[in-house]
Amino acid sequence: MADVYDLLILGGGPGGLAAGIYGARAKLKTGIIEKGKPGGQAATTEELENYPGFGPGTTGSGLTKAMADHAAQFGADFIKDTVAALDLTGSPKKVKGKKGEYLAKAVIFALGAEPRMLGVPGEGKLRGKGVSYCATCDADLFTELDVIVVGSGDAAIEEAEYLTRFAENVTIIVIHEEGKVDANKVSAERAFQDPRLNWKWNSIVKSINGDELVESVTLKNIKTGTEEEFSTNGVFIFIGTQPKTELLQGIVELSPQGYVLTNKKMETNLEGVFAAGDCCDKYLRQVVTATADGAIAAFAAEKYIRETELWEKEVLTPQHPVLVAFYNPTDMAGTEKVGIIDKFMQGKDNLSLVKVDATRNELVKKRYRLDTGKLPVVYLFQQGEVKASLEDINMKKIQELVK
Repeated sequence: MADVYDLLILGGGPGGLAAGIYGARAKLKTGIIEKGKPGGQAATTEELENYPGFGPGTTGSGLTKAMADHAAQFGADFIKDTVAALDLTGSPKKVKGKKGEYLAKAVIFALGAEPRMLGVPGEGKLRGKGVSYCATCDADLFTELDVIVVGSGDAAIEEAEYLTRFAENVTIIVIHEEGKVDANKVSAERAFQDPRLNWKWNSIVKSINGDELVESVTLKNIKTGTEEEFSTNGVFIFIGTQPKTELLQGIVELSPQGYVLTNKKMETNLEGVFAAGDCCDKYLRQVVTATADGAIAAFAAEKYIRETELWEKEVLTPQHPVLVAFYNPTDMAGTEKVGIIDKFMQGKDNLSLVKVDATRNELVKKRYRLDTGKLPVVYLFQQGEVKASLEDINMKKIQELVK
């Protein structure tokens, strides 16, 4: 049987790397499964100047390599494999890769997202032959050539500016009216003032043309309906991203767009399963938010693992009966009632008592659907199963409960 990890993280982008740092530092046996080099999309970004504390000159590859080294220094294992199947309902949870099977007490999805395709004729055929989704990766291939950029968001504008360092001409294809883009105001104003950038307004790409390499695109002006063939050597597409969550369909709850739904603790709808980074349904997808997600997810996973282990040891594993008193420490009258159970336990060697602050222990509160407005309550466990419960606590009823 394969070794059981405390924490398995699927994906080695900034969210996964931050989770690895926090998990390994908390002395959890932590594994990060990544099919390629760690870093995710951030590793392909030449300039990454908005990560707090890292200003001009910071590169995405440099920053994410530092994150990976940091996680490794704390003891995180890097596993190079591709996840093929998941079984997350049991314990331990099973992650099946193409190279092997991995077991874990908790799992964090940090699968990231990938560029959205235009879906026009010629795009697939010419991908890697003039069609690109990463200026940082491919800009030098277009030195002194003509390229177009499709899109008007932050990524499109920033990557277009980067391309001007290499290409002879950079033309941005924008679906909106002249002067309107979807990028932040600072980037937009800088781009409008850049004489190296050209603009095609009210336009969409109908097709990408060429035999072995990109030769031109067919553009349509959505305002006039006219079409033109526009010569270019390269097409860089930045129209958003889509989550890499195909594997999660039917396993965890996803948004209509396919993003993982989580709460503020980065918990999914499955116990012990968390998510972080760009694969999550969130307002802002940036390196800084991905790392925050990863830290929260790992912290919550560590708490889940510790609570699970303690619960199994004290309540589920014992062969003798176990009384569990769930209480609210701010309810003085309720805590006095719990004291009655303490008196009852005197001399009961074949019975044990576990007291649980139900306002803090999220695991058992969810698992047993406790209403914190109706505390204290006592459950009788036998060999891991609830046999009886008691809300009105007094000595007589406790004696009846354990008969």
